[in-house]
Amino acid sequence: MLSSALRNLPVSSAWAAGAFARSFSCSSQFQASVQPKTKKTLGKTGVKNVVVVEGVRIPFLQSGTSYADLMPHDLARAALQGLLTRTNVPKDVVDYIVYGTVIQEVKTSNVAREAALGAGFSDKTPAHTVTMACISSNQAMTTGVGMIAAGQCDVVVAGGTMLTLNRAKSLGQKLSLISKIRPDYFTPELPAVAEFSTSETMGHSADRLAAAFGISRLEQDEYALRSHTLAKKAQDEGLLQDVVPFKVPGKDTVTKDNGIRPSSMEQMGKLKPAFVKPYGTVTAANSSFLTDGASAILIMSEEKALAMGYKPKAYLRDFVYVSQDPKDQLLLGPTYATPKVLEKAGLSLSDIDVFEFHEAFAGQILANLKAMDSDWFAQNYMGRKSKVGAPPLDKFNTWGGSLSLGHPFGATGCRLVITAAHRLKKEGGQYGLVAACAAGGQGHAMIVELYPQ
Repeated sequence: MLSSALRNLPVSSAWAAGAFARSFSCSSQFQASVQPKTKKTLGKTGVKNVVVVEGVRIPFLQSGTSYADLMPHDLARAALQGLLTRTNVPKDVVDYIVYGTVIQEVKTSNVAREAALGAGFSDKTPAHTVTMACISSNQAMTTGVGMIAAGQCDVVVAGGTMLTLNRAKSLGQKLSLISKIRPDYFTPELPAVAEFSTSETMGHSADRLAAAFGISRLEQDEYALRSHTLAKKAQDEGLLQDVVPFKVPGKDTVTKDNGIRPSSMEQMGKLKPAFVKPYGTVTAANSSFLTDGASAILIMSEEKALAMGYKPKAYLRDFVYVSQDPKDQLLLGPTYATPKVLEKAGLSLSDIDVFEFHEAFAGQILANLKAMDSDWFAQNYMGRKSKVGAPPLDKFNTWGGSLSLGHPFGATGCRLVITAAHRLKKEGGQYGLVAACAAGGQGHAMIVELYPQ
């Protein structure tokens, strides 16, 4: 089914029409790709090597569950404490802390600073918060990379946090809220934040994108089921090493993600369209769900990491940010970012051993794969002579993705990077490519290189 989704372009679409030269096969999507690598390193003369020492995240939970009574800085603090516990890095050697977030709580607008103080970092350690929608923690990481490469810092902690805020905290507030409830409030409805520039929700845009590329409901459900199946397998096999336990105040210790739910095509097929009703193809089952969570990653100059006795996991190499039309190409960031970052690094798609792409919607992923494999799209919309090609699915998100693991808007980027590093080591690869779309028609891509074992 997925093969046909990536092969057949709809003639009804004005901007996605055109034939593909070849089909994209996914018959081996569940097979591992393990080969010895003898490729060159991507280090550049006169540029400091920046390395990932460790990355962690607290379990990603469906919004409104165990984290419901907390605040965003509580989750960020827990991630920072988990990073400190795992690395034993002395707090006073950290030069700077950068955190990404999307939905800001007004009392802690600089959530990086509040979380750092709560985690026990020195009040002399500066911290600031960045926001760039779903690539906010990507921006936090690359901000840290820039600080280290410029010689301003040697040790930076980056991360991201997201909590769907519950404003009714006290008993009085909750009773007041209950008194205002009407029967029609119980009608199920997915959260839908509209794009300011277009007044269109991301889910509605995803539905239009899937239609433009001729991606069926069945194919989207199939991809979503793949994500959940692979995530469950990775969770059961202990591959999600970045997850650290979190003792929720007044509640039990949370040890694993709670949104992984392998279902069946039959059950998924029963759900109604969530955005374009009644004929849309995007549903709750093939969309990423509202998620609470936080992540943290320790990055250093290579010299500093080795001097402190650490064995880095990976190098952070070239990265790019892109922007495009926020109406018809809102979710195509990976399509635009991937060829640019490959060119910066002097690599081709075939050089990449591991792909970790953010899964906002199944239709969004399939549309990107199809656009990446289209010479017509590359020539007419990207100003390129030819397509970059579509990643083979046996290298693509093989431990699950945002559809199954969850997507705390501000925290996903760090998960992508550390997962890529872990997969490279596990699968015997050298280069990983991380990519994500974001609200506003923006996107990001980065090359991650395995540290020599």
